[in-house]
Amino acid sequence: MVVVPRTLTQERIKKLLDDKKLWIQQKIALHPQTQVASEKQYVSGEAYSYLGRNYRLKVNEGELTPVKLSQGRLTMSVPKGSSESKLIKYALTSWFRRRAELKLREKIIRYSPIVGVETNGYKVKEFQSRWGSCTPSGRVDMNWKIIMAPNRVVDYVVVHELCHLKQHDHSPQFWKLVESIMPDYLESKEWLRVHGASLMV
Repeated sequence: MVVVPRTLTQERIKKLLDDKKLWIQQKIALHPQTQVASEKQYVSGEAYSYLGRNYRLKVNEGELTPVKLSQGRLTMSVPKGSSESKLIKYALTSWFRRRAELKLREKIIRYSPIVGVETNGYKVKEFQSRWGSCTPSGRVDMNWKIIMAPNRVVDYVVVHELCHLKQHDHSPQFWKLVESIMPDYLESKEWLRVHGASLMV
């Protein structure tokens, strides 16, 4: 449902919707109510994406150990019991968050001088409907789940947020700045629109 002033003509309404089409689609895709509930069973053999590449999970029985990426697999140990799936999900989420903190920091350090900005730190968080944000003080906050996307898409999200330190809106000037750093940014933007809701543990 779209709510508009009565004074707007049909042509004006259509133009507004057309102009905001990509933005609307992105917001719908990211809204938690539209996201498909995870069908993961948290058992050996399931695939989890890290920087766009799928890794199979290998769960061993034993004393609880953190997740490790080893020989192309995500491995961990968990004691036998009724809470196995919860422990595995918690361990996987912790692993992805740690990876996100490391990789996103590397990318922020790499792209900040290219964009021509200085950040006032960064923080990895979990957002319900966005991939990142900037605080008025210049801190960059990133959604840890983006680390599951392809590497180029992660780069795009980092560049996007850093560009907001220069241009605080989504004006044509903002997108020109993004394009000057990532000429193919539209591909990553579209990838997120289509696949963003599937990035979950």
